Amino acid sequence: MKPRGTDLEANYYRNETEAFNGLVAVYDVVGWQSSNYVTRIGAMNAASDDHLAGGGGPNDVSQFQVFSNYTLTPATGPQDELWRRNYSGIFRANVLLEKLPNIPMDESKKKRFIAEAKFLRAYFNFDLVRMFKNVPLFTKPVATSEMYNVLQATPEEVYAQIEKDLQEAIAEPLLPDQVPVATDGGRVTKGTAYALLGKVLLYQKKWGPAAEALKEVNATPGQANPKYGYKLLPNFGDLWKSDNATKYNSESIMEMAFTSTSAGTWNCVACTEGNVLNIMVGPRGYKPKTAGAPDYVSGWSFLVVTKDLFDAIHGDPRYLYTVANLDSLEKNGIADYEKGFNNTGYFLEKFAGRVRNQTTGGGTKELNYPQNMYEIRLADTYLMEAEALVRAGETGAVGTRSYSLLNAVRARVGLTPVPATIDNIFKERRLELAGEGHRWFDLVRSGQAPTVLKDRGFVEGKHEILPIPLLEMENTKIVQSKEWGGTK
Repeated sequence: MKPRGTDLEANYYRNETEAFNGLVAVYDVVGWQSSNYVTRIGAMNAASDDHLAGGGGPNDVSQFQVFSNYTLTPATGPQDELWRRNYSGIFRANVLLEKLPNIPMDESKKKRFIAEAKFLRAYFNFDLVRMFKNVPLFTKPVATSEMYNVLQATPEEVYAQIEKDLQEAIAEPLLPDQVPVATDGGRVTKGTAYALLGKVLLYQKKWGPAAEALKEVNATPGQANPKYGYKLLPNFGDLWKSDNATKYNSESIMEMAFTSTSAGTWNCVACTEGNVLNIMVGPRGYKPKTAGAPDYVSGWSFLVVTKDLFDAIHGDPRYLYTVANLDSLEKNGIADYEKGFNNTGYFLEKFAGRVRNQTTGGGTKELNYPQNMYEIRLADTYLMEAEALVRAGETGAVGTRSYSLLNAVRARVGLTPVPATIDNIFKERRLELAGEGHRWFDLVRSGQAPTVLKDRGFVEGKHEILPIPLLEMENTKIVQSKEWGGTK
């Protein structure tokens, strides 16, 4: 299938303004939301043990349903949109990288744009290789007539290109260490590039280099990074306020941007710049009954929280900011709600839309919620570095860096220290990052998925990756992965 973005005007990039607009177009794909409501975070949540697909019935957003119960096939599932998302970003980055050298503009800005485009290309390639394993590798624009002859690269080749792009971005002196939030909030910095590099190395089990890259981001655990300005927010709950004051905060390393002012409508769900997950995860038919009831928007009850996650987090200080317990609100006469599909009584508090955040900027209110979402945040990089250090041989005992990293995350919410064992680190990742799209990847890369997700239908040796979308193999040289019955 022809990637979205291939119709960009070939003669567009004539000056600095148009170059910047081209860069914005690459960034725009990071927050991809499809016309059928598929998002990367939503899909990965649906497939994890922390959530069920939910919604209004077993066919409501079927892409989530079939991933949640592991009945997806090459023809049905979220893979079509996830494939399109990432190749759209890669195509836009490649066009910009090809055009930039010949654009008459300030040379320092040009070099920065090149570094940002390389970072973004690496980001999209990383998503592809960890989700699909066997993917084509594009490093320059390809004519539509040639796309159907493209072959898949090996995962090793894709990872090598990702590392190359990130290292070149980091090496660019004009890529800044920090950016002014008011004007450049969300743009890539050297810290962002080091964070993604560390994550990429971690996924390849390059423990020492991963820890080294992540240390650059994390600096002294629990203290502000003097170079990049990163610091854990004192109050975990402040991470989930959706007003503009908390966007691009000190804990944010890479963030998906949304707004309530894009005036998105049902005519083009994919065109809105509002956060569709805010309406999707809210409790269905929500009706407050007392003055003190939460101001949840009546949503669509997707990605309901499982009883298993509820039990794991119920005694944790992060519980109130992670889980909306509608079952309790109903039993105590505070609010009523309708029981949607897969109902457990528990919803995703982090992203549930609020009445106070409904748009005043026009458009359809359901499609214009403003909450940004974190792609990478500091607590995540703390825990990734701790994991890399322990897997490289560190004991995780008192006095080790891995111990300090893990327990800085715990101390932020008032929890007592524990040894930095792999089990403790992954438990912490689950509770700290719940609902943020990390859990499925963590289960797969740690080898826990076949056991943890067995009751959901997960088949070892198959469901660790997504199938190549059926349409991508029609009249092309792309072949299905062996895990899904193919030959690649």
